[in-house]
Amino acid sequence: MGRYLPTLAAALADAAGIAPGMRVLDVGCGPGGLTRELAARVGAANVAAVDPASQFVAACRERNPGVDVREGVAEELPWADDAFDAALSSLVIAFMRDPDRGVREMARVTRPDGVVAACMWDLATGGMTMLCTFWAAVERVQRGSPGEGRLAGTAEGDIAHRFRRAGLEDVVGGSLHASASYTGFDDFWEPFTYAVGPSGQHLASLAAEQQARVRDACREALPDGPFTLDARAWYATGRVPGPR
Repeated sequence: MGRYLPTLAAALADAAGIAPGMRVLDVGCGPGGLTRELAARVGAANVAAVDPASQFVAACRERNPGVDVREGVAEELPWADDAFDAALSSLVIAFMRDPDRGVREMARVTRPDGVVAACMWDLATGGMTMLCTFWAAVERVQRGSPGEGRLAGTAEGDIAHRFRRAGLEDVVGGSLHASASYTGFDDFWEPFTYAVGPSGQHLASLAAEQQARVRDACREALPDGPFTLDARAWYATGRVPGPR
């Protein structure tokens, strides 16, 4: 996913109104793609990040010196109430153990009138071309495979609904657009073989003959030579209620 982040991270930060002078949190930072965008906008000293995977925490620290990077989960953020002007989460809500609790925690650590923002790939209606190409190929080989379209945030309006349920105000939902370029089919296919994420893990669970058939089906669906794939993510922003 890293090759999509330069465009997606900028789009999410724009939607959240991230600007100099703000203190910002990246929830589920991974190796630090969104963290880097936030640090470029507000300075590393004004950015914090958290991820449950120790290897990602180490990578994010190395790539973003000066950022307060901690190991932890979205459902139990290791910061005090009202610690940030904004809390963002990119491509993570689908993988939270309890997405609604994760949203509430993001709101808790954000000051009154601060912003909470999240995005997730459109996997319900095919807007994320790379993953939807893969899962369509899997369906040809293995009918009834679950795919990722039922995960939290992958359907239009789902994130906005969760934000309203968490008590956020002035909720705005919509779509963000990103793209990534590939040198050829092997550049597209190889990451799936690493058994990372739902798609890679599912591929690894298949027999070798099935894996080859999925590969062939993906190959048929994509152009020869270098190509670029577009991706759509659903997003929402909301404001933490002010003092009453």
